[in-house]
Amino acid sequence: MAMKTLCLLRHAKAGWQNAQAGDFERELDQRGLADAPVMAQRLRDHAFFPELIVASPARRTRQTASIFAESLGYPVDRIVYDGKIYYEALDLLLSLIQAFDDQLARVMLVGHNPYISLLAEWLGGEKIGTIPPCGLAAFTFPVASWREIGRNSGSLVFSDYP
Repeated sequence: MAMKTLCLLRHAKAGWQNAQAGDFERELDQRGLADAPVMAQRLRDHAFFPELIVASPARRTRQTASIFAESLGYPVDRIVYDGKIYYEALDLLLSLIQAFDDQLARVMLVGHNPYISLLAEWLGGEKIGTIPPCGLAAFTFPVASWREIGRNSGSLVFSDYP
């Protein structure tokens, strides 16, 4: 049976180092910069190597996605940045997921709360609660096409956080 795996990752801890910068330009703080490589290694330990990484274009998600990509052997210049992830809405995130190329079996989506947590609960059908900064949740779907993914269609295979 065909199988798709989706790893949802909340960006690492960000701060407000530059009070003049808006939310979009927030950068990872020291804790976020320390947590991301540790969590990327834990994902490696689960043998999850994405064929595609899609991230919000906000600075903190770009930083987080780059750290994970480097650790997982994914070319940083192939990360896809999609504004739908920043402008958070479940229907936009679902449409993004359902549009993934069916040749891909393993995809990582790097985004923001509350919608990363809401999407995880929506896809898996179980209470997860708030995914902390740099927390992740990976789901498998017994489907041949990403278009078949919907509410309660996934099984949580692992989750972790710093």
